[in-house]
Amino acid sequence: MPRKKKPKQKCRIIFSCITGLLCLAAAVQYVWKTYSGTPAHFVSYKDFGIDMPDNFPIHGIDVSSYQEKIDWAKVHAMQSQNIRIGFAYIKATEGLTGVDKNLKKNWAKAHAAGIPCGAYHFFIAGKSGMVQAINFIKNVQLKPGDLPPVVDVEELYNAPPQLMRQELKEYLATIEQFYHVRPVIYSYATFYNDYLSRDFDDYPLWVAHYFEENKPRVHRHWDFWQHNESGRVYGVSTNVDFNVFNGDSAAFKNFLVK
Repeated sequence: MPRKKKPKQKCRIIFSCITGLLCLAAAVQYVWKTYSGTPAHFVSYKDFGIDMPDNFPIHGIDVSSYQEKIDWAKVHAMQSQNIRIGFAYIKATEGLTGVDKNLKKNWAKAHAAGIPCGAYHFFIAGKSGMVQAINFIKNVQLKPGDLPPVVDVEELYNAPPQLMRQELKEYLATIEQFYHVRPVIYSYATFYNDYLSRDFDDYPLWVAHYFEENKPRVHRHWDFWQHNESGRVYGVSTNVDFNVFNGDSAAFKNFLVK
């Protein structure tokens, strides 16, 4: 016959169980708030040519020389119902030495039009992260009110995943040390989940995941969601990538470079 537990032992066991349940409940609540996010509510917008998640207040585009000449004043002036273009990310550099041919023009004219701007670097896996960071730093001067710098990493280019992660960490550390701001990682949901999650979960995330009805499928908080690559904007003759910021105007203002 098992020995009966003393009353004090029973109290300790009950107290431990209650404490454990409370901790578990707090953890579940934290994960829900952090990762669940606001489910998107997509509505067709004829002017933009795509369905837009209209329950997100801040929408933006990203561009490169592919968009050719852009009339940034028209981009800024465009409004369809309750949606305007609230920010733009502009391609700056690629790899060790590449510079987007329209960087200077787009950077100057988008700022002149009053659009909050950021710049991004297209990362070549397997190449020196420090040298790629220096290429970006040589070509991009950030000031208060700009968006944090972005590194676009979406392919391995036959590099071992561990080498890609090593060089990406070097890139991110160099950028953060120079600009004194945490850089943003851009990637497709599948690439991030397969190669970047856990090692880079402390960085802000801009995730590309098209044709999702509710939210991108990544198991962490995201800051930007590129939800469509076929949008239309006044002042741009080609299709444009469309994005939303995961937060309100106060959160967006806090996200900008100080």
